Amino acid sequence: MSPTLGVIVVAYGSADDLPATLGALAPQLGAGDQVVVVDNASPDDSARVAREVLPDAIVIETGVNGGFAGGTMVGARAVAGCDLLLFLNPDAVPTAGCLDALRAAAGEHPTWGAWQALVALPGGQEVNTAGNLVHFLGFGWAGGHGTATATLDPAPRAVGFASGAALVVRREAWERTGGFFERYFMYGEDLDLGLRLRLAGWESGVVPAARVDHDYEFAKGDYKWFHLERNRWWTLTGDYPTRLLVLLAPALLAFELALLPVAARDGWLKAKLRAQWAGLRELPAMRRRRRQVQATARVDARTFAAGLTASLDSPFLATAHAIPGAEWLVGSYWRLVLALL
Repeated sequence: MSPTLGVIVVAYGSADDLPATLGALAPQLGAGDQVVVVDNASPDDSARVAREVLPDAIVIETGVNGGFAGGTMVGARAVAGCDLLLFLNPDAVPTAGCLDALRAAAGEHPTWGAWQALVALPGGQEVNTAGNLVHFLGFGWAGGHGTATATLDPAPRAVGFASGAALVVRREAWERTGGFFERYFMYGEDLDLGLRLRLAGWESGVVPAARVDHDYEFAKGDYKWFHLERNRWWTLTGDYPTRLLVLLAPALLAFELALLPVAARDGWLKAKLRAQWAGLRELPAMRRRRRQVQATARVDARTFAAGLTASLDSPFLATAHAIPGAEWLVGSYWRLVLALL
């Protein structure tokens, strides 16, 4: 018997995007599947559009903007009877056969707690993400961004963490880890969940046969940089095993200092400083959350670290390529950490 899918779409100002996404989703639904559209107090007619395009969907109007994290938690509770949860961005249009391929992965890859579709840029010719990577310094990025989708290996594979743009999570894994952390509001929730799944003994994967076309744009101003940086510290302090965190402390401090002139040059220094202040202010809450997260650990620090990378291929580290010896230095440090683990 095929597992059932609970599809959760969090909308905010998404009236123009929902017709294409929900319209493509509808013919792919199977018996027992459910769709929930969570409207986060949209300034437009997102809720009305969702009801018109997909009358069978459950539309929940929260009345407040709880961000992606808060909205997904509302939606997950509404599909409590489904085996798999599919979190789908309102501007991520699933192509034909997407849901079948995602559903099949549940039985084909029993060690995966979460997996994603291949997320393509509009038109489907170029990759948005073919599986995300996570650096040992605590940030992640879209793997394969900008490469031709036609050149990708079609075989499913494990990844550092799965993208929240089109993300399937097993109900068992979701409940064991507690789902998304609502305090993130937006950005980095999928990275945090992926690391908590790894800590709890699950893997993450990508299913290239399942594709969504995503209207993606990285640059969204200071508020994005603030949440990325603040949430990175919640992820580091919560998810990393103690031994790994201690060994990385010198590199983390050096990276914080190195980011300041980069942020000043690129115009987001104010957001970076706000994120640092928020992290210091929230340290007591971070410590409380750390105890809860680490209590779920089923793997040791060495196994956890195996899912991280020392690569400098992220656009987040574009300036690092201009520093002589940076790649060798970062790689050597990481190799030393792994040896000590």
